[in-house]
Amino acid sequence: MTDIAVTADVYPRRWWAFSVLALAVLIVVLDHMVLNVALPTLQRQMGATISELQWIVDAYSLAFAALLLTMGALGDRLGQTTMLRLGMFTFGAASMGAVFSRSAGHLIAARAFMGIGAAMIMPATLATISSIFPIEERGKALGAWGAMNGLGVALGPFLGGLLLAHFDWSAVFFINVPVVIVALVAGYFLIPKSSHLVMRHFDLPGVLLSSLSLFLLIFGIIKWNDCGWSHPLVYGALALSVVAGFFFILRERKTEAPMLDIGLFSNPELSSGSGSIAIMAFAMFGVLFGLTLYLQFVKRYSPMETGVRFLPLAIGYALGSLSSNRNTQRWGKKYVVTAGFMAMAIQSTFMAFWEVDTPFWCIGSCVFLLGFSLGNIMAPALGCVLIAVPAKRAGVGSALGNISFQVGGALGVAFLGAVLNSVYQTRVESFLSTTTLPAQVVSSAMESIGKAVITADGLALETRQQLSLAANSAFMEGWRVMLLSVSAIGITGICIVKKFMPVRHY
Repeated sequence: MTDIAVTADVYPRRWWAFSVLALAVLIVVLDHMVLNVALPTLQRQMGATISELQWIVDAYSLAFAALLLTMGALGDRLGQTTMLRLGMFTFGAASMGAVFSRSAGHLIAARAFMGIGAAMIMPATLATISSIFPIEERGKALGAWGAMNGLGVALGPFLGGLLLAHFDWSAVFFINVPVVIVALVAGYFLIPKSSHLVMRHFDLPGVLLSSLSLFLLIFGIIKWNDCGWSHPLVYGALALSVVAGFFFILRERKTEAPMLDIGLFSNPELSSGSGSIAIMAFAMFGVLFGLTLYLQFVKRYSPMETGVRFLPLAIGYALGSLSSNRNTQRWGKKYVVTAGFMAMAIQSTFMAFWEVDTPFWCIGSCVFLLGFSLGNIMAPALGCVLIAVPAKRAGVGSALGNISFQVGGALGVAFLGAVLNSVYQTRVESFLSTTTLPAQVVSSAMESIGKAVITADGLALETRQQLSLAANSAFMEGWRVMLLSVSAIGITGICIVKKFMPVRHY
């Protein structure tokens, strides 16, 4: 990284620098999604328990979300280029550690360190965009950044399936290493040194309280999805998160050098922008969760085939993000984000009425349009967050946008997944109560659509058809309720944006 600190309007290689940032964003987001298709292989080859498989997935998310604000604040103090380089090195080293893991415990630890690296990388990428791009180009850069997010989310299952079809499970981690090396070398020459540094006292109590609050919040949401909201571990973690959050706010209000200026949230751009990101992520990750189940267990596609069928969503999201800047310059952020939520609500209503035999041309068209609408929400909303924060605190502002995305996504999977499964269980019990299937078969089918499919595969033809018909019908009723809920969430987003988001054309 060059030693010359430059301002946004004079740095000539900003788009070359962005290519490095795009690589960093892509591998961070990919590692959220790529591992899911490898879990059955890990269970067979490593002998991992269900609990260990959950922690292999969750360790990354917990470390990532819990440390976002801390790493954003550290980046403001140490320099975003320094934080980006440290994050890439940590992520690459942890990926190599995952490659050579020979037990579930070692892999969990490696995934946690990958999450720490990701928490360093993501705020630094956004803060660097904010510093090297002039304001008239920033919307275009944020749109491209959002496109990389969308591509990572949708390409994860496809890439995981492709690698597992030809290589060992460790390939899903090893692929990160050459990308990190390329990004580190290219970044040294292309990304300028940070020009805004915060030199004041480091708020260690604020760091500890914020990290604890976010960790407990994400942990509680994850366990809510696994155990239900009434489990003591769930409401205990959420209650302690609120307590830690309360003391964090109290600390930040009283200290002379807060890590996070609580007064920033009185800015309607910050509050409406972060709220829009959270609502968008809530809907997107909830739909992704349900869509994965629909494609694999109702349509009976393989993991590889499922990954391919996520590509329309990725393309739609990328095109929506890239077009959002032009739309914003013409109509303003408020109207673009409102239109995005309106399109999301309409498209979700159409998707609610899919059937078991809905052809893929219809499915692909719907998810493409949904992705396009989501892309037109994310980039302008993120622009609102960044513009509301002073340049020297760009790391904290970037972290707030990412936290909104992570918390919204985790809540979406937990809440919408619970809605889907609750309706499924109620309806499949009703359907099967009139059959002569054994009680053990009915009990297994009521756990989930996946369990019903696995159980049905071991039955005689007539019984298998009877169970499959009941399970598919029950799932589609749950799908319908879940997608109509997403539509209602889109209408909520419209109301929030129209009331609080200012009109801006940049």
